[in-house]
Amino acid sequence: MKRFLKLSTIEEGKEIIKKFLEKIGWEEVDLFESVNRVLAEDVVAEMDVPPFDRALMDGYAVRSEDTYLADEDNPVILKVVGSIRAGDSPNIEVKSGEAVEIATGAPIPKGCDAVVMVEYTERDGDSVKIYQGVAPHENIQYCGSDIMAGELVLRRGTLLSPRDIGALAAIGRRRVKVKRRLRVALISTGDELIDPGKPLEDYKIYDVNTYTLAASIRERGWDFKFYGIVRDREEDLIRTVKRTIEDNNDIVILSGGTSAGRGDLTAKVIEKLGGEIHIHGMKIKPGKPTVIGTVPGRDGTPKLILGLPGYPTSCLTVFNVLFGGEERSIRGHFPLRYMSAKGRVEYLPVSVVRGSEGYTVYPILKGSGAITSLTYSDGYVVIEESKEILEDEPVEVCLFGNIKFGLSIVGSHCIGVDIILREGNIYAKTINVGSIGGLLSIKRGEGDIAGIHLLGENGEYNIPFLERYNVKDAVLVRGYIRRQGFIVRRDLPLETLEDILENIDKYKFINRNKGSGTRILFDKFLKERGIDRSKIKGYNIEAKTHSAVGMAVATGRADIGVGIETVAKQYNLRFIPIGEEHYDFLIRSEKLEDEDVMRFIETLKRVDLPFKKPSNCGEVIYKC
Repeated sequence: MKRFLKLSTIEEGKEIIKKFLEKIGWEEVDLFESVNRVLAEDVVAEMDVPPFDRALMDGYAVRSEDTYLADEDNPVILKVVGSIRAGDSPNIEVKSGEAVEIATGAPIPKGCDAVVMVEYTERDGDSVKIYQGVAPHENIQYCGSDIMAGELVLRRGTLLSPRDIGALAAIGRRRVKVKRRLRVALISTGDELIDPGKPLEDYKIYDVNTYTLAASIRERGWDFKFYGIVRDREEDLIRTVKRTIEDNNDIVILSGGTSAGRGDLTAKVIEKLGGEIHIHGMKIKPGKPTVIGTVPGRDGTPKLILGLPGYPTSCLTVFNVLFGGEERSIRGHFPLRYMSAKGRVEYLPVSVVRGSEGYTVYPILKGSGAITSLTYSDGYVVIEESKEILEDEPVEVCLFGNIKFGLSIVGSHCIGVDIILREGNIYAKTINVGSIGGLLSIKRGEGDIAGIHLLGENGEYNIPFLERYNVKDAVLVRGYIRRQGFIVRRDLPLETLEDILENIDKYKFINRNKGSGTRILFDKFLKERGIDRSKIKGYNIEAKTHSAVGMAVATGRADIGVGIETVAKQYNLRFIPIGEEHYDFLIRSEKLEDEDVMRFIETLKRVDLPFKKPSNCGEVIYKC
């Protein structure tokens, strides 16, 4: 554990990576091979683009002054003295009263200062009628108007895109100097890992990090070679790392094997190979157990060894932070309370929704062991090590890429929503924060639609909560009726509600999250029957979705859960009903005319759902 007594800063890690990358040389490549390569030189144009004055439209090259009086009723008639196509030499001089037929891209002949579009002309033998006048320079692209000789076209360090390559071709460059493509070796470590595509053995997991890292490496225009999954044995890892060095890789990335626990070997391997450990542990969450070191290559040139944490979110976050890249950011409002890790900079994955007053930022709280922490996130918020609480405040979001927004559905999870989106071909971002969270999202003008099922003290669903929370400028649309109840393993002797009540303290339970309609219903059920929740084994173990409850019971992690009947059927589990509930949709009033919202409501009405539909399904039942 002594290696973690001194944690390095993120800046120290970035600086080591930066200095190493600066030593990578350059090579000259053909334009066909240059996409996603990093430019190693400033590119200055040695010619004008276009290199001559040319027509932007098909039509007739003219002297503009000859067309000033032209209109639909009194066309100007000009004599056609020739024709010029793209690639022709313009060996014609146009005089007053004359015109030249010209194609798009063809050079402008001497004497002309405009082009009349062919749509406004009528050919009549050797003459042409002009029905609309043109101004000087109209429909002409002049020499050097795009790029001038001596102009800096692209800067060193540019990641070449198809657009950049087009600019290089336009100035006649067929080959270009780029930074040598990095050769990266990938090694996954861990006795628990299995290659995707193979049968999953008991207590094993599929290797995720290799594939996310490989995609990130390719995204940066680098090459990689995968050296396989290496078990937690020192001699095996040393042998594999030696192979990567013999193959002359620039960087060796190992995922897993970096923390101070038994069987974690990256740091030991670096030392055994005569290398130097620069960093073992960084002030970052997720990603504290990161190792950066170097080992001598075949010719004595240092090779960078990077040991990344095994958890997928930690692994990819640290890689992206250390190797950087072009980042775009937006500013949004963080409406919740989040406790950060003291003493470390945290990179918190977040999802962004666009509301009536800007962007709202929600944390993805699945933990660094969940790959979907990144799958469902649009970017991350950097929480400095001196800050412990993030609450109801503006934040800067560093985006992973372009955000596709669509509808924002913030509220209680239901598979019915997934069916409506699929059958209606509607793109939406769904954020499962429970019914109360969805209601508050609509109240703040953040979400577009919230699925809610909140049981009031009077037995009425949803409307009492809209009044209690003083929701304004929204409507409640009737949804469908779901049956809530206990989800039970079929091998247990629990078949009636009485069986559940008599034995509820004897079995492992899984609950829904606080703020969900299911949790509110269950708590009300316990209160009415005088059941002490503290005696329920697992009352405080929460699942954010009905499907998660079903899976927990189906796989034996829990004996009993609470959720909807549809999920019990999906997992072939016994269902013991508590009662029926209304799952309705709270929608911001201003979004009712939105095309996707209207399609959502229309699909709700017409599509077959695994729930009972009331006669007023899809109708507005309450206006706030």
